[in-house]
Amino acid sequence: MSQVISVRDIQEMIRNGRGVNIPADAIVTPSARELLQDIETNGARVIATGAAAASVSADKLSPPAKKLNSKSSKAELEAFFASPYAHSLKEQICEMGHRLWKRAYVDGNGGNMAIRVGEDIAICTPTLVSKGSLKPSDMCLVDFDGNQLCGTKKRTSEILMHLQMMKKQPKAVATCHCHPPYATAFAVVGQAPPTCMLPEYEVFCSVGVAPYRTPGSPEMGKLVADMTDDFNTILMANHGVVTWSHNNIEEAYWRMEIIEAYCRTIVVAGQLGKPINTFTGSQMKEILNIKQSLGFVDPRHGLKECELCDSGEWRPGATCQTSSSEPAVGLDPEAEAAVKAITDQILAQMK
Repeated sequence: MSQVISVRDIQEMIRNGRGVNIPADAIVTPSARELLQDIETNGARVIATGAAAASVSADKLSPPAKKLNSKSSKAELEAFFASPYAHSLKEQICEMGHRLWKRAYVDGNGGNMAIRVGEDIAICTPTLVSKGSLKPSDMCLVDFDGNQLCGTKKRTSEILMHLQMMKKQPKAVATCHCHPPYATAFAVVGQAPPTCMLPEYEVFCSVGVAPYRTPGSPEMGKLVADMTDDFNTILMANHGVVTWSHNNIEEAYWRMEIIEAYCRTIVVAGQLGKPINTFTGSQMKEILNIKQSLGFVDPRHGLKECELCDSGEWRPGATCQTSSSEPAVGLDPEAEAAVKAITDQILAQMK
C-alpha cells in the first residue's frame, strides 16, 4: 500500500534534519503538497512547530529509488510526474524559462528545454507557451521517441532534437534551445565565433555550427545530436542555439548567457578600430586543462598549442598568437637553391 504523506510528516522530516524525501509512489495530501510547493518555490523555508524550527531546501529532494523508463506502468509514471521531486525539476525549467524571456533570448512562444529523468524519458516544455509565463503545471513527460506520457498541454514540437541529443550523448542530463540575438547572428552567417579571447567562454562553451534543416525535423535533430561528442553549444544555421549539460538545466542555461555575452563583446571589440588581443598557445592550453578537469567536451583536447586557436575567418581581423617555442616552418635550403638556379636559367633563355 502506498504511503500517505501529511504536513505533519514533512515537518517531522525537517525537524529531524533528514531533508524531505518523498517516495515516488507516495500519496501526498493537498495541504502537504501546498507546503512542498511553497518550499520548492522559495528555495528554503523556516517551519516552526512549537519551540522547534528547521529549514529545508528543494535540493534535498531525492529522485525515486526505482529508475523509471517508458515501459513503466502508467500509474508509476503519473505518480512520479506528480511527485515533489518532479515538481522541483518543473520549477527549475520554469525559472530558466523566465530568465530566457527576461533577457530577450526568446520571442513569442519560442525556445524549449528538457531534463532527462529516466532511462528513456524526459520532462519538457509545452508548445505554444511563452517562456516568460511557464508554470509547473504546463510541463510534459515524454519518452525518447517523442510520445507524450503525462501532462495536460502538448509537448514542444522541437522535442525530437532534444531527445536525439540525449540518445546520442548519454551524459546529457539537460538541454536548452533559444534564440539569443548576437549568437543567432553568427548562426545566420554560418560562422562559429573566433576563439582565444575570453576564458569564461573557452571553459564553459565548445561551439560548433550545424547546417540548416527544418526546425523540429528528424534531420535537424540528427545533425545536432551527431555533434554532441565534441560540442556542448551548437549554433543551428538560420535558427538559433542549443546547449546541453551533464549536470543540470541551469548549467545549460548558463551557456546561453555566456555565448551571447561573448558574441556581443567581440562584435563591439571589432568596431573599436584597435587590434584584438588573443591568448597564446600556452595560455590556451592552461584553459583547456581546466575545462577537461570539469568534464566538459571540446574537440581541441590533445591538440598542439599552435593548433588551439581559430580566428582566421573572423572579419575584424583578430590574429591568434602562436607559442614562440614552436619551430618555424620553411623550405629546405637545397630546394630553394635549386629553384633559384632553374629560375635564373629560364630568365637567361628569355633574354
